[in-house]
Amino acid sequence: MPPEVSAGSYFSVWLNLTYIDMAYQESVEWLFEQVPMFQNLGAGAYKPGLETTLRLSEAMGNPHKKLKCIHIAGTNGKGSTAHTIAAILQSAGYRVGLYTSPHLADFRERIKVDGRMADKAFVETFIERFRNGDLKQMQPTFFELTTILAFCYFEHMGVDVAVIETGLGGRLDSTNIINPELCVITNISLDHTALLGNTEAEIATEKAGIIKKGIPVVIGKAGLDVRAVFSAKAQQENAPIYFAEDAPAFKEAIASEDAIRYIGTQWGEIEGELCGDCQSENAATIMTALGILCRKFPLIDASAIKRGFAEVCSVTGLMGRWMQTEDRGIRIICDTGHNIGGWQYLGPRLKKISESDGTLRMVLGFVNDKDISAIMEQMPHNARYYLASPSVRRGRTAESTLEYAASAGISGRAFGNVAEAYAAAKAEALAGDTIFIGGSTFIVADYLTSVRKDSL
Repeated sequence: MPPEVSAGSYFSVWLNLTYIDMAYQESVEWLFEQVPMFQNLGAGAYKPGLETTLRLSEAMGNPHKKLKCIHIAGTNGKGSTAHTIAAILQSAGYRVGLYTSPHLADFRERIKVDGRMADKAFVETFIERFRNGDLKQMQPTFFELTTILAFCYFEHMGVDVAVIETGLGGRLDSTNIINPELCVITNISLDHTALLGNTEAEIATEKAGIIKKGIPVVIGKAGLDVRAVFSAKAQQENAPIYFAEDAPAFKEAIASEDAIRYIGTQWGEIEGELCGDCQSENAATIMTALGILCRKFPLIDASAIKRGFAEVCSVTGLMGRWMQTEDRGIRIICDTGHNIGGWQYLGPRLKKISESDGTLRMVLGFVNDKDISAIMEQMPHNARYYLASPSVRRGRTAESTLEYAASAGISGRAFGNVAEAYAAAKAEALAGDTIFIGGSTFIVADYLTSVRKDSL
């Protein structure tokens, strides 16, 4: 202990930090329980429209009007895309806000500045102001309130730019009150059909709602019907539109177990830390967006781009994208892919693993609003299955998942929770085996908080 600092001073600091932590936990738990939350209620917590968000923002001084933003939507890949763009901007020297959802271990993962989670005291103060004030009469959803919290925090922290990921859809999403520098729509596949539409074109119409007058938009993968929707909306808004598929950003993508090398980009060879099979598609979208961002944010250079791709997880704190560890020769992978679009990439990769040496052991679970019949068709049949329910109210029971698995010709066992399922898989695994944890974002969250909590 330095001689000029007394033991009493250290105790005071400890006591203050302990109080802040307790107050933060109590406030966030209240938020989870009292404000309608999609994570728990599904469609019952979805309130389309921007009126409440706009009223909340006005009450808080319209922080969204004081931010430069990049707006990112899409069915899959928007989280990876948002984190990589944020990592590149950070590496270029900009102060970067990042708003994504859902969180895995800590609510504050949703709101970061330069890769650091939002300050606990700020979050607690904001929630308590809402909880004890007149604003509660507006009856916002969890996502509406969290969106304004993020905007207020970014204004408070004086960010140069905020990377904003939509929650659900686009047109009526709470984040759509911003007027961004650039819009990015990663791709479209069938997800949340009860809320967004039954066809890819209908879903694309909702996602296209983030396209605004005169603001450039970058589109990732898009079939003909989807492409027509985006082109029509861009023309209506007089918005420059760029399709990543039209001008390939790299000549070749060479994948290994822990990276993807992109050959022939305009910035030279780039190594991407994110190595899921979908990531080369995301990289093409990001590199197309960089053609615009480099003009708007001139500090971006080749060095920043290379570091952003190569160190996205450490720079931004991203977790759960083909996330790999090893324990006593057992390879452990978790991935948050949770719909048919994601499993069209995950399924074939896991099948390859199941056909190699060692046994593939799948710790799986789902929420009850996903079409898991289609997902089950992507599952490797020569793997061992350990099924669990995610610890959210709309989690599908392990027994229900087991029935769907059986109808797809897959056998397995049901467990009470993710920790029990993982423990069984680990106990039976031998060196050279692989354990995969996924099926739902919330299965990965349960794994990280109950099994790997000491490493977070």
